[in-house]
Amino acid sequence: MKKLKNYLPMHFTMFLVFGICLQYYTQFWQFGFKKIFYPILFLLLCFLFKSKIFTTIITAITFFFIGVFSVFIANDVNYDNYYKKYLQESSKVVIVVKKVLKPGFYYDKYEVELIQVNQTKTRGKVLLNIQKDSLFNSLKVDEILHVKAEFKELIPPLNPHQFNYKSYLAKQGVHQQIFIDNYQYFKSKRQHFSLIGLSAKFRDFVQASLRKYQFEKDELAVINALLLGQRQDISKELIADYSRAGAIHILAVSGLHVGVILLILTIIFQPLEKLKNGKYLKITLIVLLLWMFAFIAGLSASVVRAVTMFTFLAVGLTFKKKNIVFFSLVSSLFLLLIVKPMFLFDVGFQLSYLAVFGIIWVQPKLYNLWNPKIIIINKLWQLFTVSIAAQVGILPLSIYYFEQIPSLFLASNLVIIPFLMYILIGGILLITLAILNILPQFFADIYGEVISWMNSFVSWISHQEAFLFKEISISFLTMLVWYVFIFFGVDFLLQKSQKKLLYVLSAILLIQAVTFFEKKQKLSSEAFIVFHKSRFSIIGKRSGKELLLQHDLDSLKFKNDNNIKSYRVSEAISKIKTTNFNNFIKFNKHNILIIDSLGIYKLINLEKPIVVLQYTPKINVERLIKTIKPKQIIADGSNYKSYINRWEIICEKKNIPFHYTGKNGAFILTK
Repeated sequence: MKKLKNYLPMHFTMFLVFGICLQYYTQFWQFGFKKIFYPILFLLLCFLFKSKIFTTIITAITFFFIGVFSVFIANDVNYDNYYKKYLQESSKVVIVVKKVLKPGFYYDKYEVELIQVNQTKTRGKVLLNIQKDSLFNSLKVDEILHVKAEFKELIPPLNPHQFNYKSYLAKQGVHQQIFIDNYQYFKSKRQHFSLIGLSAKFRDFVQASLRKYQFEKDELAVINALLLGQRQDISKELIADYSRAGAIHILAVSGLHVGVILLILTIIFQPLEKLKNGKYLKITLIVLLLWMFAFIAGLSASVVRAVTMFTFLAVGLTFKKKNIVFFSLVSSLFLLLIVKPMFLFDVGFQLSYLAVFGIIWVQPKLYNLWNPKIIIINKLWQLFTVSIAAQVGILPLSIYYFEQIPSLFLASNLVIIPFLMYILIGGILLITLAILNILPQFFADIYGEVISWMNSFVSWISHQEAFLFKEISISFLTMLVWYVFIFFGVDFLLQKSQKKLLYVLSAILLIQAVTFFEKKQKLSSEAFIVFHKSRFSIIGKRSGKELLLQHDLDSLKFKNDNNIKSYRVSEAISKIKTTNFNNFIKFNKHNILIIDSLGIYKLINLEKPIVVLQYTPKINVERLIKTIKPKQIIADGSNYKSYINRWEIICEKKNIPFHYTGKNGAFILTK
């Protein structure tokens, strides 16, 4: 660890990360590309000074600005030919398919790049939604389409603590979307060319070869995920099973798979080291084959990250450099963030690097606690310590994102991972024989049965509900202080000293302080909420850890409603009561009038209330505004859209703020 602290790329990476974060969240650099030259020139001139301290400071500033500029350069919005600058009401656009996404219930989804608006060459990505139609084939990567459609903004989450798909796509450079039918575009005869498109064609060929054999649907879906990096065909139920069992990483081609392949290749090419310059030949072949695997797996972000990291690792291991695992991890992280700064905000990227960091930092110490003599037990002990070390690295982050602890991850990993090498070898052989059209059916049957057993085992593990700790929510600040504790705690266990013990105790006090502060804050929190749910009405009043709800859901829908569940878990609500507000709520200093389908709202001495409209009341909104002079009008998802549009126009004319939950999200009023 001491050597890692003195490793220069480690320090450079920290300043790089700081620059990336500051630019992404503040967008403070808005001076254009030409003016980037001046700070770069200034920083280069500063290196002419010989002062060590001054040079160190300038180096830190340099890498900070590298992070800033990398985010600025990666953002298509900052370019003069960004497509939105040329869009008009009747613009005709030319798009090229860059990525096939998992389809929705009604639409096939694609990430596409706009290469032309009318006659202007442009850049920028959008989300393309094409209505599903069994008569039309799905689009392929690199296909060029001519489209005339309305561009719409991405919809933010409509209820608190929901997954923010808009923010997720924004980090991919996607800020708008298009909805079209199959007859609203035509394909260009010319074809775009890219490595990703070539990779997609190869995968399509492989998948077509595999479909000739009698695989079950789930078997083929898992084979595609394991070997080709394609998870679009995996059912939601199977994804949920792997997630609850703590084995979701098995289905994502990433560090685990690339690490296993590197191990296989290292064993295969080990004899080459006996030749003259054999080391160079060995590492060349290994790196080449690793990137061939990345190509086959679609050059997705997770695969590119993993192959980059293991390329550094393979080179270091070949030439037996000291501390190569740590240094490879940091160097690959540094390189990736310079080239693709938005990787930093990718959950998979964060989990991958933290897991590897936990393994290489914690696992050796755990492994040395016991040295079993029996080889099988020793290997199981090694796997056990690797799994524990990986969880040490990712546990706070995984709780923050997924709000659960799959405590049976040890069981699933100890059973699956020892066989993963053989599953991957068998899969590669399966694909090779299928491509050559010489795959024996009995081999396909055996391999399919193995995948089926793995799915069944994971499903059984995932249904052991007693060992799955769900609905655990922590804040971003709590996650950070837990990482502070883990860092100092592990550092103390590795090298005990009074000073390091003091750091551990200070971290414990910090956790207690943050926990106490957040608990006190939640106990004193009060809120009035109009949730959004299409065709239903859910209105809540929160007081501390209690939530009163007026709703029209049946018991089953109420129990399974994700809007209520997300709010309850994230806000640490311990008690929910169903109530009837009788059309009126007094919240803080606000009078809140609820008008339902009966349209009754005559109340005496009601001064400037907030009005909530539900169940499409047959009222004259102009008369309502004149009679009670509301300070704001809110319409929830239980109202007809035609009425909502009419109310909004009237409110705009009367200068009354109007809030529709289906457009503006849940209405939340706090104390």
